[in-house]
Amino acid sequence: MATSLDDVRDTFELLDDWSDRYGFLIELGGELPPYPEDLRDKAHKVKGCLSQVWLAADTRDGHLYFQADSDAHIVKGLVALVRLAFEGKTPSEVSAFDMDALLTELGLDKHLTPGRSNGLHSMIKRIRAYAAASVA
Repeated sequence: MATSLDDVRDTFELLDDWSDRYGFLIELGGELPPYPEDLRDKAHKVKGCLSQVWLAADTRDGHLYFQADSDAHIVKGLVALVRLAFEGKTPSEVSAFDMDALLTELGLDKHLTPGRSNGLHSMIKRIRAYAAASVA
């Protein structure tokens, strides 16, 4: 399974069919660590997602770490992708990372429904808010 963004890029490059790419995203989501039941609450629920998405963050040694989950398979894969993009980064690396460029590179900018795209951007916004709050 993908352990880095480079793995995701390589796999997407190998898969020509979008149903295969979506299948890969679903597999990627299946690799997420279990999300703690006590964090499935309003405080950790990401607003703006059509599916239910929960996101928790903590900072250790100046780096951000995330726990996340969704009740929808493809969205859970997107959660895993976002986690790969931001996990273990410093707040300044989180704010500097060009997620839109990654989505364009993978073709996701054109192949996600508007609802999924809005939810994805809500997750990214929440992560950047965690990063900003960890510096404040």
